Amino acid sequence: MRVLLVGSGGREHALAWKLAQSPTLTELHAAPGNPGIARLADCHPIRAEDAEGLLGLARSLDSELVVVGPEVPLVMGLADVLRRFGFAVFGPGKGAAAIEGSKSFAKEVMEAAGVPTAGQLPIARPPCVVKADGLAAGKGVHVCRSQAELDAALRAMGSLGDKVVVEELLEGPEVSLFAICDGREALPLVSAQDFKRARDGDEGPNTGGMGAYAPVPGIGSAEVEQLVSNAIRPVLAELNRRSAPFIGLLYAGLMLTPDGPRVLEFNCRFGDPETQAVLPLVEGDLLEVLAAAAIGELAGVAVGASADSAVTIVLTAEGYPAKGSRGSQIAGVDDADADADGALVFHAGTALHGDRLVTNGGRILGVTGLGDTVAGARDAAYAAVDRIEFEGMRYRSDIALAAAGGRVLSLSGPPEV
Repeated sequence: MRVLLVGSGGREHALAWKLAQSPTLTELHAAPGNPGIARLADCHPIRAEDAEGLLGLARSLDSELVVVGPEVPLVMGLADVLRRFGFAVFGPGKGAAAIEGSKSFAKEVMEAAGVPTAGQLPIARPPCVVKADGLAAGKGVHVCRSQAELDAALRAMGSLGDKVVVEELLEGPEVSLFAICDGREALPLVSAQDFKRARDGDEGPNTGGMGAYAPVPGIGSAEVEQLVSNAIRPVLAELNRRSAPFIGLLYAGLMLTPDGPRVLEFNCRFGDPETQAVLPLVEGDLLEVLAAAAIGELAGVAVGASADSAVTIVLTAEGYPAKGSRGSQIAGVDDADADADGALVFHAGTALHGDRLVTNGGRILGVTGLGDTVAGARDAAYAAVDRIEFEGMRYRSDIALAAAGGRVLSLSGPPEV
């Protein structure tokens, strides 16, 4: 099968790594890709938001499947353009992608579908959560426990120029749930948890994600199936009712409150960095599953899960999320990227200057450790991180620390140790 992968981040590198293992793959192309993806695929210098350019590329390659990684082209309608010209696409059309593109639309869908979520507030008053209605690269959420934090959040939202959604502040641990969808059926992957705050102890500003681990202790296959039944399938049915079938990866960000799970948000694509922790645990042919979803034929398709655990540590520029890094040489990636040692390195914000690998963004690399337990995977990840260096390199030292120490989550009630 000839596959075109759209995107250039760590999520897309993880997808390329997994797709490259498929026995049915004949050609793998990426646009625009990155230096890590270039080791697995032929990369083409076409931006993910360039629908006309991507359509021309898919035609020239005679692509049999297009896998769209990032949310921006999906919300802009890239999948619709490609499908209009006969291409099989793993990724929702514009109507369904609005589940991420508009928080107010997502709230409307969840209410109609009976999916438990945070209540909307008519007036912004602390404590509350202030969200940008549109896309904000994972940085459009502000938790406001004081008036000063609320004032700062509203100023930040004003700078984005976007409509604001104000919600009640819920408390509890968060869980990420991925489901491969064909418009009707949903096939879940293992649970994951990500770490959004920039600094240890969940301090600092929200980011696109500083790390993740999978699976979440206590959220096994039975709990995942319960979450899919309560949160994913009702949304698929409601989107179908609205003539906007969701074909692609539906990602529910959930909070496990004392009153039960509540959906905080939906995303219309694989999450980043959770994908770098989830995909190494997928057993079987992911390409076969994505291709079946793209043509609406998931029924009867299964995907296996390893009994191992995975922990991903994101290495960022010193000024992230406010600013990135460009042109600083990166050392040690080849030493760290060794499957035999239980570690993988996924490129996110990198570039090649001649034969030198250099920084090119805010989140630079995602380092994933694998092990029999969360603790073992965590040790492998941080051991690999120790082999990498670039100027201003920063990362959190507490990713998956509580899970490695024995914390177990439950769909109701506080965590148990």
